[in-house]
Amino acid sequence: MSDHIHGYADAMLAIAQAEGDVNGISDELFTVGRAVDTNDDLRAAISDSHMSAERKIQIMDDLLDGKARAATKGLVSMVVGAGRGADLGKIASALAERAATSAGKQVATVRSAVPLSNDQQSRLAAALAAKLGTEVDVKVIQDPSVVGGLITTVGDTVIDGSVRTRLNRLRESL
Repeated sequence: MSDHIHGYADAMLAIAQAEGDVNGISDELFTVGRAVDTNDDLRAAISDSHMSAERKIQIMDDLLDGKARAATKGLVSMVVGAGRGADLGKIASALAERAATSAGKQVATVRSAVPLSNDQQSRLAAALAAKLGTEVDVKVIQDPSVVGGLITTVGDTVIDGSVRTRLNRLRESL
């Protein structure tokens, strides 16, 4: 990952810590980053070199209005205004890693075809913590291609319990 991504993540962590809401801000930024990564039109708009920084910031402000903390909106504006809107997903992921590390945890990125309830996320975090011997901060990404089950990534470890993978294995064995 490039230095500017780490630099932004470090700055964001410092601001989130100063706000006293590292988890809330990190979670919101992770969600915004996923939205930018998965929406080609949004990513193109906030990356358009012909559009003014003010207009790009306004697009993101309108998108986040009433849905995100003021600190989150400010951090998104900082990144988009600096012309790094396309990197928002990478920056948010780096922030999530730093936030988890600063709390003595690891980030578990979970891909699921359906949203997971808070209870399901808590139980998953407890199960992963027991398996890995360290607390985890679960970040859920809704991904219909998973079909069912979960694909969990913690560091370099991938736990693939997806229906898609099971169907592929069944196909290969036939």
